[in-house]
Amino acid sequence: MVRSTTIFRVSDGLPLAASVDDESTEKALTEYKQQSKLVFRRLTANSEPACSIESGDYTLHYLIVQNVIYMCICDQSYPRKLAFSYLDELSKEFQRSYEGKIEGASRPYAFMGFDTFISKTTRLYRDSRSLTQGGAGGASSNPSQLDELNENLRDVTRIMTKNMEDLLWRGDSLDRMSHLSTSLRSESAKYRKAARQINLDALLRKWAPVGGIGLFFVLFIWWRFF
Repeated sequence: MVRSTTIFRVSDGLPLAASVDDESTEKALTEYKQQSKLVFRRLTANSEPACSIESGDYTLHYLIVQNVIYMCICDQSYPRKLAFSYLDELSKEFQRSYEGKIEGASRPYAFMGFDTFISKTTRLYRDSRSLTQGGAGGASSNPSQLDELNENLRDVTRIMTKNMEDLLWRGDSLDRMSHLSTSLRSESAKYRKAARQINLDALLRKWAPVGGIGLFFVLFIWWRFF
């Protein structure tokens, strides 16, 4: 399930709004929230617009829309599609509610009134089984709401996944060009492997008949004279 949500501004990392977490959740997620702040201070306009960052028992998902970062911390088992659908809903409502005011915000959590919508949406996304299978839960009582949710589920197959330890301690990057470079290297390696296989197949087709004839003569001579 979605455990905690925070909304930041990309340009300076200023927190704009957040979920109101209970004491037990706050205590359990203290380390992960500190890690998230370190990560988001490194985000720029060239960063990946969406990413999942794995850290222990939880996964941190973020979505960047119009200079605003929407972040949620979820259980590791929580479906990525639901996490990004959740963030997408938050981004649309936040932009609709505060368009024109975001860049002018000068104090942390200037839009804390948004926590009401965050809480409402978090409850809707609480039970992943009811959302994806139509079981018991809030979504099942409203079929049209479930249909709309299924239509809006994001294709997350292309969204990058990172490891928190790699990002914080091993110099890994969330930069879009870094991800592109990695993809190009991977594709290049696949191409070289395929090219080698094609060349090998061509050599076999070219020399296999010659080898077969040579083997025939060797066997014939061995049979004839030995």
